[in-house]
Amino acid sequence: MTEAPHVKLVEAEFFERPVDFRFAFRFGAARVESAPQAFVRVRIEDERGRSATGWAGEMMMPKWFDKNPELSPGDNVEQLRRSLRLAFEGLRSLKADTPFGLHAAAEADHHWAAARHGLPALVASYGLALVDRAIIDALCRMNGVSAVAAVTGNLLGITDAAAPDLGGFDLAGFLSQMTPSSTLAVRHTIGLADALNASDLEPGHRLEDGLPQTLDEVIAAYGHRYFKIKVSGRPTEDTERLVAIASVLDRLADVYRVTLDGNEQFESGEGVAELLDRIEKEPRLKRLRASALFFEQPIARAEALSKPVTAIAERLPLEIDESDGDIGSFLRARELGYAGISSKSCKGFYRSLINRARVEKWNGEAGSARYFMSAEDLTTQAGLGLQQDLVLAALIGAGHIERNGHHYVDGMGRAPVAEQAAYLAAHGDLYENAAGRARLAVRNGEITFASVLRATGLGSAVEPDWASLAG
Repeated sequence: MTEAPHVKLVEAEFFERPVDFRFAFRFGAARVESAPQAFVRVRIEDERGRSATGWAGEMMMPKWFDKNPELSPGDNVEQLRRSLRLAFEGLRSLKADTPFGLHAAAEADHHWAAARHGLPALVASYGLALVDRAIIDALCRMNGVSAVAAVTGNLLGITDAAAPDLGGFDLAGFLSQMTPSSTLAVRHTIGLADALNASDLEPGHRLEDGLPQTLDEVIAAYGHRYFKIKVSGRPTEDTERLVAIASVLDRLADVYRVTLDGNEQFESGEGVAELLDRIEKEPRLKRLRASALFFEQPIARAEALSKPVTAIAERLPLEIDESDGDIGSFLRARELGYAGISSKSCKGFYRSLINRARVEKWNGEAGSARYFMSAEDLTTQAGLGLQQDLVLAALIGAGHIERNGHHYVDGMGRAPVAEQAAYLAAHGDLYENAAGRARLAVRNGEITFASVLRATGLGSAVEPDWASLAG
């Protein structure tokens, strides 16, 4: 193993690009029709005087990081901007260290500073996560290696400094044995407002962009066999909605798998138990229930980690998502009966790797595969953000991944034609050419991205067109 180099963050700036959705998506009670995508560019220097630039991209989605109904979508986006600025300030103030060392040294102070500005933990995580990824990208480019090589060779200097519970666990050895697959099954998200059949579309709602719009059309176009179903926290209505969804999925001759996502819509575990009762009593949901893998964040984050959920989790494994506000969240959730945690680049590249190590350690101690991670993130957009998240999902061995940015946005949206052409040329296994527009290539329910895993840097051989972005 090569010793991890020490670097310092010397420059950091961020840009934005508007992203328009083909149709609105519902996050719980909120409807979102557009949002900006953030792009970060940093410059690092090592102790030998070498310099390198790195990049990262991520959507600035309102109504997920902070669901306070008193805040407008614009307020939510401004929260994320502030988190980025705080991360810039904190990381630039540090002396040279390994990339992970910078993260570990900044993390507590960054969350404290964010809290002083009234920013929730997930919002705080966003800023640090994005700058961390740009530093990782720069470190890889400085050394001419892929992110996979940087992780498996621990060129990033990852230790248990931020997770003392992993003391005694061979973290470097675990990282060295990661064998990312270049193929992942795509788990299609069925939103609360999504039309299920072509006949369900109201007059005038048909989009003439050549892309599938309803669930049956999506399945026919992409061949999905994995699905993520949003539920509303109202058991009676949710059961009716699930019956309607099952009527579409049960047409599949092959085996399918589903996950449920509560998006914090249940006030307590009692509501979750009621929904599970209704599902089990409904004969039309027999196949869907048998296909269910886990239930993601059903209970609102204010209550989710306040009391045990063991009785519910024995019926269907429970996973935290929005409750994952800091590096210790999985530890607290585990004590209450949760078995899973989501991996999302917007919460932290290092956090996912550490939580994956915890899964390995705990399952080894238990002698079973009780604990798990899943790869989530609905709105990740084609290009830099998507590819960086795919590297992380592949590293943790996800197998399947929630991916829906291509369903709500046509290709790369407002990205310049030349930038899209560059992605098609460099990452032609991941995208397909639709009259000059780069669209995600989902075939037989899967995506393939060997070019992403071998690219120098964190997942992308293409530099964003900075001139086209708003500074």
